[in-house]
Amino acid sequence: FSMKSVGETMGIGRNFQEALQKACQSLEIKRNGLGADGKELTKQDQILHSLEFPSWNRLFHIYDAFKLGIPFKTIQKLTMIDKWFLEQIEELVVLEKEISKYNIDTLPVELMSAAKSKGYADRQIAHLLKCLESEVFKKRHEMDIKRVYKLVDTCSAEFEAKTPYYYSTFQHENESVVSDKKKVIILGSGPNRIGQGIEFDYSCVHGVLAAKECGYETIMINCNPETVSTDFDTADKLYFEPVFWEHIYDIILHENPVGVIVQLGGQTALKLAEKLQRYGIKIIGTSYEALDLAEDRGSFSKLLQENDIPYPPFTVVEDADNALEKAKDIGFPMLVRPSYVLGGQGMKIVINEKELEEHVVDVLRDIPGNKVLLDHFLDGAIEAEADAICDGEDVHIIGIMQHIEPAGIHSGDSYAVLPPYNLGDLVMQLIETYTRKIALALKTKGLINIQFAIKNDTVYIIEANPRASRTVPFICKAYQEPYVNYATKVMLGEKKVKDFDFKPVKKGYAIKEPIFSFNKFPNVNKELGPEMKSTGESIYFIDDLMDDYFLKIYSERNLYLSR
Repeated sequence: FSMKSVGETMGIGRNFQEALQKACQSLEIKRNGLGADGKELTKQDQILHSLEFPSWNRLFHIYDAFKLGIPFKTIQKLTMIDKWFLEQIEELVVLEKEISKYNIDTLPVELMSAAKSKGYADRQIAHLLKCLESEVFKKRHEMDIKRVYKLVDTCSAEFEAKTPYYYSTFQHENESVVSDKKKVIILGSGPNRIGQGIEFDYSCVHGVLAAKECGYETIMINCNPETVSTDFDTADKLYFEPVFWEHIYDIILHENPVGVIVQLGGQTALKLAEKLQRYGIKIIGTSYEALDLAEDRGSFSKLLQENDIPYPPFTVVEDADNALEKAKDIGFPMLVRPSYVLGGQGMKIVINEKELEEHVVDVLRDIPGNKVLLDHFLDGAIEAEADAICDGEDVHIIGIMQHIEPAGIHSGDSYAVLPPYNLGDLVMQLIETYTRKIALALKTKGLINIQFAIKNDTVYIIEANPRASRTVPFICKAYQEPYVNYATKVMLGEKKVKDFDFKPVKKGYAIKEPIFSFNKFPNVNKELGPEMKSTGESIYFIDDLMDDYFLKIYSERNLYLSR
């Protein structure tokens, strides 16, 4: 009976099934909804065990049980879930089987309409019809099956509700009236989870407020009921929808904004930049090309070379054989990680060929088709990071933080001190110079975070992320300045860096302290490494470095790292 979840999503629909599918589409667990994605369990013993002993994915296994043909009575007996809810899930399985009898050309309008009204994504229907998602989108539009938006009745029908708070469904009347104002969409960060928490919602909210100040009608898309961004009075219009391509694209078609802001919503929003670019939708701020360049290790390293900026030896591989061959040039220990992830997901330090082979196989199994990055690990290095605002011409560094633990622990799990406590003048000047060079080379418009490893007075670049980082809210609060507000105005092209009068309140030091929930997960490995494990953080202010709290955590900085 001990709570283990670290976040939640909410789906709103005209019926339970539509709301349930939306909630599942919001989870960001590489599922397209409940069922119809080819990822179901097919072994009866595993399904029965999951039904009796609930875990985070039991809902999906109930669906799998019905699909496998396990009797209703057995499912109800093992789960003790009310029959009404089970009947709703069973109906989805029956509909899925019926749709599978057709192809994209022969599917009746009635079945397409039924699937959409029950919350199935185009991607799920495409899986059942063995065609492309874009073909389903085109087909349903030809059938005139299009999303409309309904106002959430916050007044329980007592009197007319006027809150600009909407959800989508498939009916006829559209209650979301489009204005002729210039408008901007801000993509939210989805559910809170390890690696992507409430800090990104902070950035989204301040981005909304800044865009409002610039005269834009602000439109927020998010599915997290815990956040300020989903308060109905934060943005001019709130669409309480999954941060999921199909839902976003339909809202864009409906609202016709001048552009979309993706760099405030963490990896959730950033992952959608490629599709926005492909569909010709303007990305406000740093371009997709720059975002992609920072993630493409080969291109980014070439940029560093051209600017005489050091970086650890690295390579990019696509299979385990390739990894073993190229590892000879990199040398152990080595940091192995997939590209395009947040929170250090799938990262591991390996010390020999056996560990390397096993981890590359694991990464490619969990994230098929992804590229794996191999970096030489700088053992015993000091880690630091810088956040900055850039308008393409000028760069203002808002803060540099030094981690207390040595390199190898994820930045989200590290104690970190603002400003740095013992880096020295040369290292600080190198960090500042490299930050400016990289921000300008990436043609950044908005925020950028750069992580550094320092060894023998050489400053190496670990990575650069041209987006809001999890440390930006910390720096804003420590220095009492609204940096996200400034950065958003830069993204929109309304202001230049030189237009702001920066006046940070610098008194003493601010320490970022990670919060862990290991007591909730007794079987989890408590050693820290490159994969993030903390579930939150706090801020602790000290006047000087002789503070007892700082001296204590500094003395513990070399506790064993996990590999």
